[in-house]
Amino acid sequence: MSDRPSTPLLDTVQSPADLRALDRAELRQLADELRAEVVDAVSVTGGHLGAGLGVVELTVALHAVFNTPDDRLIWDVGHQAYPHKVLTGRRDRIRTLRQKGGLSGFTRRAESPYDPFGAGHSSTSISAGLGMAIASALKGETRNVVAVIGDGAMSAGMAYEAMNNAGAADARLIVVLNDNDMSIAPPTGAMSAYLARLVSSPAYRGLRNVGKQVANMLPPFLKDKARLTEEFARGWWTGGTLFEELGFYYVGPIDGHNLDHLLPVFQNIRDADTGPILVHVVTKKGKGYEPAENSADKYHGVGKFNVITGAQAKAPSNAPSYTSVFAETLIDEAKRDDRIVAVTAAMPSGTGLDKFAELFPTRSFDVGIAEQHAVTFAAGLASEGMRPFAAIYSTFLQRAYDQVIHDVAVQGLPVRFAIDRAGYVGADGPTHAGNYDSAYLGAIPGIVVMAAADEAELRHMVTTAAAYDAGPIAFRYPRGDGVGVELPEHGSILAIGKGRIVRQGAGVALLSFGTRLGEALAAAEKLQAFGLNPTVADARFLKPLDEELVARLASTHDVLITLEESGIGGFGSHVATFLAREGLLDGKLKFRPLMIPDTFTEQASQADMYAAAGLDRAGIVATVLDTLGRDQPLASPAATR
Repeated sequence: MSDRPSTPLLDTVQSPADLRALDRAELRQLADELRAEVVDAVSVTGGHLGAGLGVVELTVALHAVFNTPDDRLIWDVGHQAYPHKVLTGRRDRIRTLRQKGGLSGFTRRAESPYDPFGAGHSSTSISAGLGMAIASALKGETRNVVAVIGDGAMSAGMAYEAMNNAGAADARLIVVLNDNDMSIAPPTGAMSAYLARLVSSPAYRGLRNVGKQVANMLPPFLKDKARLTEEFARGWWTGGTLFEELGFYYVGPIDGHNLDHLLPVFQNIRDADTGPILVHVVTKKGKGYEPAENSADKYHGVGKFNVITGAQAKAPSNAPSYTSVFAETLIDEAKRDDRIVAVTAAMPSGTGLDKFAELFPTRSFDVGIAEQHAVTFAAGLASEGMRPFAAIYSTFLQRAYDQVIHDVAVQGLPVRFAIDRAGYVGADGPTHAGNYDSAYLGAIPGIVVMAAADEAELRHMVTTAAAYDAGPIAFRYPRGDGVGVELPEHGSILAIGKGRIVRQGAGVALLSFGTRLGEALAAAEKLQAFGLNPTVADARFLKPLDEELVARLASTHDVLITLEESGIGGFGSHVATFLAREGLLDGKLKFRPLMIPDTFTEQASQADMYAAAGLDRAGIVATVLDTLGRDQPLASPAATR
């Protein structure tokens, strides 16, 4: 190593351009420092750890070889981009990751010119990269476009659709397949690295092109034999025949933690004048941090943790999480009904179905990052008399909307949709917010849509869904812990389309759909200080709407306020449509819907988000008083909690 100041190398890197002045030994030192920085930062903020640690050397190599940001570097999903953020001028803010007013936990165009495409959902990078590559060609600009995609994300059909298109277009696109789990073809040491350098070199590419030209002059039967022989020989040593068939030039597999392997391969590819190229690198999640290496699943996404021990901090709670209540109730139902099966799309632990799979391995199906397939697969199961539960986060179910309509609802198939992470999700921000399922499901004829007010209600809704065979049924519930109500041993079957009065009052009615019920009850108590005695009701159902309950509240109260953890077009819209159709808005009734605002909300705590939306007890009190034209209290009701 050349003489350098004793200052840590990472302190000297303000942008990727600084990497290009370092030699290979210095880049290895920088990678070590970068890994330590990521571990320390995530221990403070929480976030996605394992994936980022696995791509430290890959990140250093890409920025050292390619001229970013003029060369476009796209990270699929983006949760592995923390090292990228540190190297691209955001190190001073890295400890604000996923915090209110801080850095996003994903790539974000508005955050940095080094983030050419934002991503929170997987499998979008190749499509976006192809669009950028084609746009550059149309404008007469010369640049490299690199899309980094994980092997898990490659389970989504969209990735192959994009590769098929890129191969047909012969586009100048580089795809880096980060193989960190499935081990499609593990590297075989020095020989693998040598072969990767060989097949990516100008000499080999030139020789191969000459061979193809010679083969084209042969009779058809000999031409085909020559092609197959070349593919077989290269596939035997390197793999990649599938990608070649899609029109990509395959290089790899190579050790994604060895800069001596990565740098020369990327340099060869950078300088190549050819169509789409796929570089297969093999990495290890959590690389370099023993707790994350030994438990990759638990360190994919973490809370704050102790760097020395790896122990994760967890806020104390006397209530189980909604996810665990769903899983335990589904297990209880499955013990009594062998027709119940569970489907998830690459989120077994996130949805709680890992517990289900331990007890019912032949009745549990993780289909990978393939929500469209998951829904239609569940429809096929239902068509043969099974009782499938498709457990999918609200934000990911969006990806399968056509299948929900075309393959499930139109055919009236009884698929049960367990919609986790409904409403605000906090630190994951706008890409993961479950704000839209009430609206997009509520527009579908024949579907039943429920929302749990607490963990006991969720248990009842799982049982209700298990018994419902008349068509599709969905129930939504939020991220986090329940409110601490007593759980019944078994769920009860709810009357479809019927809500309940929780607190009888007069004058003002608060009609809640979902877990805002607790805040509505708290607001009702505070409103007593203003001489008001609100009625509080739990709608339970968006579809079918309990029209009798809504009409009764509207006709016997002066003010009706709906509350929901979803956006415009959801529960409040359905209530407003009913009231208008029945002429119940023509008299003295004052109707106000409270919902998630029609904006994308940046990351913060869930409590902060709901407070800003006016959906906490203080916001509800303020809305009631404003609707009545009453003066606001001198002190915020929130201050008296």
